[in-house]
Amino acid sequence: MQFVVIGKDKGQGELRLKARAAHLEHVSGHQQLIVYAGPLIEGGRMIGSVFIFDVEDRAALDRYLAGDPYFRDAIFETVEIYESRWMVPEREPGFLAAEAERARQTAG
Repeated sequence: MQFVVIGKDKGQGELRLKARAAHLEHVSGHQQLIVYAGPLIEGGRMIGSVFIFDVEDRAALDRYLAGDPYFRDAIFETVEIYESRWMVPEREPGFLAAEAERARQTAG
C-alpha cells in the first residue's frame, strides 16, 4: 500500500535542524519503504517534509513513523496521512490504458 505523509514544521524549523542528522540516519536504514521523500521548501526555507511510502499496511507505516526522529520527537505542527495508489510511472505495461477504459465505462 502506498501512503503520502505531509508534515509541516513547528516554529521556524529549529526542531527540524536539531533532529535532522538522526532523521537522515534513520531514513538511510529504511530506504526500501520509501518511494520518495524530501523537504517542502517555501521561499528557500524548509517548512516541512513529504514522504511517499510503499509498505504492507497502515500498521507498518505507523511502526516506521514511531521510530523516525521527525515523528518521534514531534517536530511537526501538523501531519496529514493519505492512502494512495501507484499510477505513474506504470509498474505494469498497459495499466494506464486499462484504467482509462474502466474510467470510460464508469462515466457512462
